[in-house]
Amino acid sequence: MQRPALIPAAIPPAIRRLCTGAALVLLSGAAGAQAMPLKIRILVGEHTLHATLEDSAAARDFASLLPLSLVLEDYAATEKIAMLPRRLDVSAAPRASTPQPGDVSYYAPWGNLALFHKPFERSPGLVRLGRIEGGVAWLRQPGKLAVRLEAVPAAVP
Repeated sequence: MQRPALIPAAIPPAIRRLCTGAALVLLSGAAGAQAMPLKIRILVGEHTLHATLEDSAAARDFASLLPLSLVLEDYAATEKIAMLPRRLDVSAAPRASTPQPGDVSYYAPWGNLALFHKPFERSPGLVRLGRIEGGVAWLRQPGKLAVRLEAVPAAVP
């Protein structure tokens, strides 16, 4: 039986068992390899939310920052935002995006992460990185929210 191309066989099994999902996506970015969807979790106090990042250079660049602790702040009664420690590579990203509730996005002009809880108009410089699975009611809480974003370890075949 042939091994699926999700994780290249060149990555030793011992390394595969130790890597987080983000590291595996980065390691499996070899030419011709199919990247597996990267799952992340967003820890908010005792609550855990799950999201799936898109298969894009910007999302992989974001994943390389994980784990990441941030304080999210309200913005425009539509989203929670926080500055990232560095700018992401969006050179191959679409020039604009129309956010929907649950979108995990990056606003390139400011360099911030944006988690949307309401829809908004098409915005130049907004790059969708992924999508939160399930509800986003927790994002509607007023005020600041301390969160931790982590890659979910990939299942090793």
